[in-house]
Amino acid sequence: MSQSIKIKNALISVYYKDGLEPLVKLLAAQGVQLFSTGGTEQFIKDLNLPVTAVEDLTGYPSILGGRVKTLHPKVFGGILNRRALAGDQEQIAEYEIPEIDLVIVDLYPFEETVKAGGTPEEIIEKIDIGGISLIRAAAKNFNDVVIIASKNDYPTLQAQLEAQNGETTLAQRKSFAKIAFHTSSHYDTAIFNYFNTEEPLDVFKQSVTEAKTLRYGENPHQGGVFYGDLDAMFTKLNGKELSYNNLVDVDAAVALIDEFEDPTFAILKHTNACGIASRPTVKQAWIDALACDPVSAFGGVLITNVEVDLETAEEINNLFFEVLIAPSYQPEAVELFSKKKNRVILQRNEVELSKKQFKTLLNGVIEQDKDLIIEGPEQMTTVTDKAPTAQELKDLFFANKIVKHTKSNTIVLVKDDVLIASGVGQTSRVDALRQAIEKAASFGFSVKGAAMASDAFFPFPDCVEIAADAGIAAVLQPGGSIKDADSVAKANEKGIAMVTTGVRHFKH
Repeated sequence: MSQSIKIKNALISVYYKDGLEPLVKLLAAQGVQLFSTGGTEQFIKDLNLPVTAVEDLTGYPSILGGRVKTLHPKVFGGILNRRALAGDQEQIAEYEIPEIDLVIVDLYPFEETVKAGGTPEEIIEKIDIGGISLIRAAAKNFNDVVIIASKNDYPTLQAQLEAQNGETTLAQRKSFAKIAFHTSSHYDTAIFNYFNTEEPLDVFKQSVTEAKTLRYGENPHQGGVFYGDLDAMFTKLNGKELSYNNLVDVDAAVALIDEFEDPTFAILKHTNACGIASRPTVKQAWIDALACDPVSAFGGVLITNVEVDLETAEEINNLFFEVLIAPSYQPEAVELFSKKKNRVILQRNEVELSKKQFKTLLNGVIEQDKDLIIEGPEQMTTVTDKAPTAQELKDLFFANKIVKHTKSNTIVLVKDDVLIASGVGQTSRVDALRQAIEKAASFGFSVKGAAMASDAFFPFPDCVEIAADAGIAAVLQPGGSIKDADSVAKANEKGIAMVTTGVRHFKH
């Protein structure tokens, strides 16, 4: 079944005409009879090429405001008839149906209309009926018919027809059919997800058309692919291609920095912040963020929410890092960073991010709403005799933002809008706290007067006692343990402030 078939008749009906002209001219030159509708028919006529209107083939005009044009046995019979089946051939001869060997069709811009904020009526009218039916019919009958469902495939088909004297092979037709079914399934997924917002069905459907093959996955022996439009998210100003691990860290960095409004710099390693500071200037924010843990910062992912100027770039340039992300850069800063060709410098673009997240798990997929809640001072309930000061409340808020984006179990210590230490990913919250206190001391930070945040409640008062004995002044936790009273009593005994938020921020 590797037979080649010469194209004799072609049906062409597309929404977008760009890139179509060379292919149409080639088909006409090779003696292919062209059938078309509406705007595409006029496009072909304007090229001074012969074309037959579909309504002349079917005997019916376009009706219902263009909703019905090609839905007719003379069209679908011409596409679906099996050339090797005598019964099919007898019927198309009886009803004078031409064999259609090539279908070039695209779909109404449904996704684009949704993204552009179209009205419900405009969106519904962009649900293609004839086009999707033509694609499925031609792709189903790939044994005899070529289907082109994307303008991206015009050059491929043109090259084949030029090289093969107007013929295509079965393997080529099957390849086009595969692409066509991808086009139709992606389109239907977009339509379903548009409808599946109110009282949604419990089904998982996602379709991403852009893909970038990575050098490898988490480790060199693992393959890796990123599905998505990175070019929409970032403009790469310098550096090598992002790796799997880079992308995971970049995702964590973007989520973290979006919690802050003041000029802020963050340094991440393995998705956890090892340095973060908010300051009046980006340069000072960088200096104070780096001071938190200059050892872990080596080879990290850096991100800021303000423009990077040359003066700040000169400070950053002293550190080896993998990726730097900012909303903008002074040209001189980019020039400086570009002297090292492997450094990845990304300019972040305004892109709406999904409010859902999912990953494969066991023999299925797990999905959840993103954690988009963050509790500020107004959501903090003082549960101790001593209330936190205004600065302590501010630091507790700062620490809570970091806790939300740090691996559990975690403890975060903050003083004056700077992360001074954290204990991350520990099996015991006591271990996380001790790790944070020890780490702060190793880099010369005093935890006396610091604010402490925990991602979950304290089932025992031990963490409160350790924190108070170290000089920590205020503690934030979600609350909710049946032994909350024990922790509150210990805080009162030690004379420190404690607030609860009522919201837990586990991150596994």
